[in-house]
Amino acid sequence: MSAPAAQVPVSTGRSGGSAPEPRTGRRKQVSFRHRASAWDRRYSPYLYISPFFILFAVVGLFPLIYTAWVATHDWDLIMGQGEFIGGENFMAVLGERAFWISLRNTLSIFIMSSAPQVVAAILIAYLLDYNLRARTFWRMGVLIPYVVTPVAVALIFSNLYGDRFGLVNSILETVGIDAIGWHSGTLPSHLAIATMVNFRWTGYNALIFLAAMQAVPRDLYEAAEIDGAGKVRQFISVTIPNLRPTIIFVIITSTIGGLQIFDEPRMFDQYGRGGTDGQWQTMTMYLYELGWTRSDFGQASAVAVLLFLLIVAIGLINFVITRRISSSEVKR
Repeated sequence: MSAPAAQVPVSTGRSGGSAPEPRTGRRKQVSFRHRASAWDRRYSPYLYISPFFILFAVVGLFPLIYTAWVATHDWDLIMGQGEFIGGENFMAVLGERAFWISLRNTLSIFIMSSAPQVVAAILIAYLLDYNLRARTFWRMGVLIPYVVTPVAVALIFSNLYGDRFGLVNSILETVGIDAIGWHSGTLPSHLAIATMVNFRWTGYNALIFLAAMQAVPRDLYEAAEIDGAGKVRQFISVTIPNLRPTIIFVIITSTIGGLQIFDEPRMFDQYGRGGTDGQWQTMTMYLYELGWTRSDFGQASAVAVLLFLLIVAIGLINFVITRRISSSEVKR
């Protein structure tokens, strides 16, 4: 009688191992609450910031694209859209003497207003940062010119800078200086308009700088005072470096507003055309003249596109300069 055969385990896998036992447990299901919580963490930040981008696309991006579209067409105020003419509107605008005069006036008024405005705003904010008596009154007082409407400011300053009976010329004559033709000369008119702009916006920017100064840690001033630094040295070595981001912000906003100036030069005289020979006609006034006086929306849109490119170029120059200054100070 033969011996029973040995039982050999049956292998079902390729590696010769035993067969895995079948899973008997159920798959864990994720509840709807957990899924909603995950969706909220993932998508809610985009929903929170979406209103800004939607509003910007409607009131900012779309008008910009539409203006560029109009600039490439023969577009009339009455007849509407005409044929596609490409860059002919740009060439026509660049070939006019009035465009280059308006560009010169815009840059001149911008330089006369923006640079002194930022410096004066920083100094005023530094004075308001002290423990003055009735400091709330003084801080609110610097904002009063900003509250006044541009039309009222322009009317007041146009009378102050009158050629014949202006208060400024009367004061100059009392000290032996001849009367200046504020409305007839190019540089005097730019100076008068820049004074209006500085009057309105210096206090507003001063409050922005004041808020930034109050965020500077007081320990830095105490450490500088222990090291023997005076008030001027503290202002240069402590206050100004900590105001760098705010200064960049104010410079950019001043650049955008300064290059788009319209109300002050238009209300500087009773005609609103920028002078008899365009002495203070800015690019926005020239754009307005093309669109509503000549009824040429195509060329007016071309000027708007060129003004946009100018603002972007100057903004990039400001950014590069401030970035180089910041990197050089970090290396030091």
